[in-house]
Amino acid sequence: MGQLAAPPPVRKRVPLRIADVDLLYRRGAFDDYGRVELIGGELIYVNAEYRPHMMAKSECAYRLRRALEAIGSTLFVGIEGSVAVSDHDLPRPDIILTSDAYGDGPVPGASVTLVVEIADTTVQLDLGRKQRLYAKGGIPEYWVFDVTGKTVHQMAKPAGASYRTKAQSNFGDPLTALTIPRLTIDTTGL
Repeated sequence: MGQLAAPPPVRKRVPLRIADVDLLYRRGAFDDYGRVELIGGELIYVNAEYRPHMMAKSECAYRLRRALEAIGSTLFVGIEGSVAVSDHDLPRPDIILTSDAYGDGPVPGASVTLVVEIADTTVQLDLGRKQRLYAKGGIPEYWVFDVTGKTVHQMAKPAGASYRTKAQSNFGDPLTALTIPRLTIDTTGL
């Protein structure tokens, strides 16, 4: 009888954790790369931001801030803050509404009431993988502004890897939050 061949080595990806990424940031590992996000333990390079995306993000954040002030809300509107959704997920959404903006480290996912992604080239990612990530992380409400299609996708009430409530509207229509009472913004000109 001949010798049995050794089984081929099993290759398994080792997902990075937020702590790993924090250490890499502090050591300067990403200095030449710009912005990255940790999604499912994998580092994702964030694309350059061009004017349509920049304008829509800035204007949306401004309108959210004004609308929150008008209803007397103390929620903070953050731009591009890293959110600790799970040990292996540290996305950097375009806009967040949080009750815990101060302190060190990433924004705790449990403090985030709304995540907004502005999509000019990332609609599939934002409506697919990121939607599942935010739903699994318990983010109560998620909006995706499709700059090219001039539509807004609203999702609320996370259930597993999806949202139970979904709505879609066009730019120019008023946009009312599904989970934050009395919060409405004008989307004209975004």
